Amino acid sequence: MSSEPTLILIPGAWHIPSIWDKVTSILSDQQYKCIPIKLPSTTPTPSTSFLNDITVVRNAIKAEITQGRNVVVIGHSYGGPVGSSAIRGLTRPKHSQSQPQHQGHNPTTSPTNAQGHVIGLALLATGFTITGLSVLASMGGTPPPFWRINLESNDIEITAPLRELFYHDLSLDEGNDWVCKLEKQAAKAFLEGGEHVYAGWMDVPVWNLITTEDNALPYDVQRSYVEMARAEGGDVTVREVDSGHSLMLSRVDETVEFILDAVRAFAGERAMS
Repeated sequence: MSSEPTLILIPGAWHIPSIWDKVTSILSDQQYKCIPIKLPSTTPTPSTSFLNDITVVRNAIKAEITQGRNVVVIGHSYGGPVGSSAIRGLTRPKHSQSQPQHQGHNPTTSPTNAQGHVIGLALLATGFTITGLSVLASMGGTPPPFWRINLESNDIEITAPLRELFYHDLSLDEGNDWVCKLEKQAAKAFLEGGEHVYAGWMDVPVWNLITTEDNALPYDVQRSYVEMARAEGGDVTVREVDSGHSLMLSRVDETVEFILDAVRAFAGERAMS
């Protein structure tokens, strides 16, 4: 069994797990166990919600930590809020056991017998959620202008050109191929479920990779999220990469380097504590 942490990789909204394939093929060659997640909200039904998404991630985490493995959760875009919320109660406290975690932590959810824990969050092209607020409310409450929300069908349609939004720095053929792979996205995952949203980024160290040429989540918006998290006491290490939104496709080497540096930093901090 590898002593390296297990890597749980969460895609963004509308996206399928194979968006991580270029990255995981390299990480797997370096003996990292990689678990890409399929989010239930990418096949919207009236029952599909934010809770469905975090439950899938929590189950994947628990399967690892109950076997004594540590876990690093990697979230892209909407996958960041999912990952941050899913780690609730599955981390080792940053400070001594006598000091409580931030408001909203429920100690009864902590795994009492598990040897492993979530030791860090690696977030890419994303924001930082606020405990008790829906994902959209955490983003400021106003949907992007290129969203068309249909509550009846629980769907979010994107009105902007998809290749330019997500894949403008890929080749034309590859970008168009990924446009064809996009799923539908449940609106409820963004609009509801605030009671399940959790600022897990306050419980573990965070590495955040900002995409400077991002058409879906602009650079200035990403920076503002980081400043908010730091002001609230988050331990956030920031790097930047000159890429569009889907950096795991267009900047593979830089994405792998970021993940590896983050994982090594998390593992080192845990060993010293």
